[in-house]
Amino acid sequence: LLYSINSSFDSPTQHVLEKSEVAPSKLNMKLKDAYEHLVSFFRPVTCTHKDEQTLIPCHIGEGLNRTECLENKCCASQSSHELECYMPFKDNVQLAFRVLVLVAGAFFILGSLPFCCACLQRSPCVNPLRKANNKVKRIVLNKRAQTEDIYSPL
Repeated sequence: LLYSINSSFDSPTQHVLEKSEVAPSKLNMKLKDAYEHLVSFFRPVTCTHKDEQTLIPCHIGEGLNRTECLENKCCASQSSHELECYMPFKDNVQLAFRVLVLVAGAFFILGSLPFCCACLQRSPCVNPLRKANNKVKRIVLNKRAQTEDIYSPL
């Protein structure tokens, strides 16, 4: 009986330790993936090359098939007289387009912010000063009733 109670207490502790060991590595991988996506957004590459550009062999080696070349983020050659697997080139046009869209989006958000704030400020559900105060409402209604009583015989 003592052994079964002791083992039941051991199991959850061991399970928690296993989770705590796995969790930081998963978090680290998620942060690394997010960083890679951010860097790839601001460093776009392309596989199309112009005649004046020199081809640099891929850093993983030569003699790779097309699938291995693409899996390692390299470009596979279309013709047989060039390198079979080469490094991609920086795409400055794509970078300019991405930065332009990002800046235009930021200006749109900053431009629409005053209109949104003005609408929210006039809304009684967001701005508590716009809500009707029940005490003040009763006083105003009583004053109106008194003024109607005073002026009704006239």
